[in-house]
Amino acid sequence: MEQQSVLTPAIIAVAPNGARKTRRDHPALPISPSELAVEAKACVAEGASMIHLHVRDEEGAHTLDVPRYRDAISTIRDNVGDDIVIQVTSEAVGIYNADQQMEMVVELQPEAVSLAIREIVPEGGEEKAATFFSEMQARDIVPQFILYSVEDLRRCDALMRDAIIPFSNPFLQLVLGRYTAGQQSHPRDLIPFAEALDAGRHWSVCAFGPLEHASASCALAMGGHVRVGFENNMMLKSGKIAKNNAELVRQARKVAEAIGRTLATADDLRRMF
Repeated sequence: MEQQSVLTPAIIAVAPNGARKTRRDHPALPISPSELAVEAKACVAEGASMIHLHVRDEEGAHTLDVPRYRDAISTIRDNVGDDIVIQVTSEAVGIYNADQQMEMVVELQPEAVSLAIREIVPEGGEEKAATFFSEMQARDIVPQFILYSVEDLRRCDALMRDAIIPFSNPFLQLVLGRYTAGQQSHPRDLIPFAEALDAGRHWSVCAFGPLEHASASCALAMGGHVRVGFENNMMLKSGKIAKNNAELVRQARKVAEAIGRTLATADDLRRMF
């Protein structure tokens, strides 16, 4: 991995709730569209340029329901305008198959979507995925490919070489520590990815547990981008529980500022991808 200029604007994304956590995990976990809109505005004020959006059903469970996504997107836009890129998740969570995930994206037509390579392109599903990715490209839907391991990265690269993935340099989300004991990430989990990534790739890091901030700091120092938030971690670097997602965004912003990186705006992100 070639280190990028420290002057490259840093993208800070926020993942405010995730698919599984509840108010038992944190009383301020934003779940409703209005709560997500308030959280988005607070995170933009601290430097976030993208929100990674999950919505819940009436029982609080993970859903890819299109009307619920539309409601949340509309409410966030009303509160924040175009100052944040709204990226919806297509995460399966053991509920949805690849066809259902792709159908949601085509029907919703979001500005951006995260797609786990191992979920959206199962073995034997390459032809369907190629058609789906071409439709996304035609509709200007920005993908971010979720990679849980170096093997996922190599598969993503192979799919690009075979023109299954038509995007020339897509945004990659490197998930650190997904399969470690207790899902406790460590900055060293970035090393295998760093050794496997080609120069010039666009990549971001997210990490689980109390070393989220240390992992994000390493990524920022190496020229990468970061995603922080309650989905993966609720703890500040001090060891205290964050009051809200904006506090986690603020920590990342201060690191970027300390090493001389400006922050990417939502429009910077849109121009990049």
